[in-house]
Amino acid sequence: MTPNWNVTPTEARAEQNRLRNEVRIEPLDVDSVALVAGCDLSFDRGSDHVFAGIVTLRMPSLEVEERAGVETIARFPYIPGLLSFRESPPLLQAWSRLLTKPDALIVDGHGYAHPRRFGIACHLGLLLDLPTAGCAKSILVGSHEPVGEQPGEWKPLVDKGEVIGAAVRTRFGVMPVYVSIGNRIDLESAIALVLRCSGRTRVPETTRRAHRFVNELRLSSHDSDPADS
Repeated sequence: MTPNWNVTPTEARAEQNRLRNEVRIEPLDVDSVALVAGCDLSFDRGSDHVFAGIVTLRMPSLEVEERAGVETIARFPYIPGLLSFRESPPLLQAWSRLLTKPDALIVDGHGYAHPRRFGIACHLGLLLDLPTAGCAKSILVGSHEPVGEQPGEWKPLVDKGEVIGAAVRTRFGVMPVYVSIGNRIDLESAIALVLRCSGRTRVPETTRRAHRFVNELRLSSHDSDPADS
């Protein structure tokens, strides 16, 4: 599928409504995942200048296998609910630079837990034809009952009577993260994948390592900019 990123906000919403019917919900054998990827972006403050990165980790050690990044310009404006149209093109550029493609992807954002049930995790998962889970730090839509304090406990995230994701406790004493289906995965598998990637912080190691990587790219670029000297 060749994406069309040159769209208006109204066209982007229509595209989400159309593409959500193509998402595949199916179990994933999480134990078979040898390489898992995380992705993130770092924007220069107040601009469309962005650094996008993909980091792949070897399971189960969670050691970094490969990193790929790009420096580019985001062409779509910042509009809540349409972040995929702003962030996916730079991430796909970074993805194309990977030498070895991973078995699964965890996106720092929502998938099915989205007003139109098609967040960035669904969009990337569909474009890459890859098992993909969304793991966000805040709720975009829906609510949940209190989550137990022990790591691994979770409660359904519900919107209009439909389970759209899960509030998952990854560490004791921290806020839960919000896991949802992206593509070629079901909710139970998505939760299991995120928990297998849990590490020293609230977010999975895929997200933490990708976040650190893109910030390194941004800082390194600014350090080498003659205009800053």
